[in-house]
Amino acid sequence: MTGPDEARTITIDLGDRSYPVEIGAGVRHRLAAHVPTASRRAAIVTQANIGVEVDTGLDQRVFEIGDGEEHKVPATVERLCREWSMWGLNRNDVVIGVGGGIVTDVAGFAASVHHRGVPVVHVATTLLGQIDAAIGGKTGVNLPEGKNLMGTYWQPTAVLCDTETLDSLPPRHLRAGLGELAKYHFLGGGALDRLPLVDRIAQSVAIKADAVMSDEREGGRRALLNYGHTLAHALETADDHTLLHGEAVAIGLVYAAEVAAAMGRIDRARVDEHRRVLAAYDLPMRPRPGLDFGDLRPLFDRDKKALSGVTFILDGPNGCEIVEGVPEEPMLEAWERLNR
Repeated sequence: MTGPDEARTITIDLGDRSYPVEIGAGVRHRLAAHVPTASRRAAIVTQANIGVEVDTGLDQRVFEIGDGEEHKVPATVERLCREWSMWGLNRNDVVIGVGGGIVTDVAGFAASVHHRGVPVVHVATTLLGQIDAAIGGKTGVNLPEGKNLMGTYWQPTAVLCDTETLDSLPPRHLRAGLGELAKYHFLGGGALDRLPLVDRIAQSVAIKADAVMSDEREGGRRALLNYGHTLAHALETADDHTLLHGEAVAIGLVYAAEVAAAMGRIDRARVDEHRRVLAAYDLPMRPRPGLDFGDLRPLFDRDKKALSGVTFILDGPNGCEIVEGVPEEPMLEAWERLNR
């Protein structure tokens, strides 16, 4: 997909916790250069279907977790920590997350709580992981009440986004990653679809890096990266994660645009631009037939952004903004338009 001469490096500047994000073909083979020098052991967290091997140059052991959101739960974190304890992993060692967003979220969370914090390096193997999940230090697992409601902020030592690994992704999973990438079109990325894939990834990482550096713990600006996620997380929870995350985000982006239009923040041409971008990526733009808005609406109140009433990230004349206390009427109108 890319050649070695096309590799990019973007630095997440957080002072003495700064780290590089390397993007390009074969960058996973540079993993040993990013392992903390004091480490003796490396716990490789991955899934059986990932099929990507890494070499840390240390005494390393593989710890597999299950595939699917039903395994992104506190019990998986507890199991990892117990297995690491029996092996003797401590805070002078390192955890390596090899996989997509589920792996990096779980590995990062477990690393953050084991011995009150073990260094972690992520080797992101999916498009969603490379442009979003592995970067920025947000970790989390799901509860029955909602997605990512339990988590920590734990910055990695490095993130390696190896574009070679995208070649083996099932087409649906690659498209789902494009759903997360699509939001960056409306967060300052412009015409990302005109760029080669490695440049789209690098541009998305740069946008996320800028947000993380200015607002590490999502007190304000970083929340904009959740564009499209209010409905997306509700859809995932209500449908028991039948949709892939990026597919749900794609639908959530159209819904957020419709809410913004119903509130007079944007015109129909801007809504159409959202639909154009998502159609170009061959992504879904409406929920499954028969899904009732009454089942989704209570989940909006559990969204992590909801501090004062229902909170959305909405497009507008000044770009995307955090909007609190969104009224019921535009949400209902947008739902009706979404399902036409």
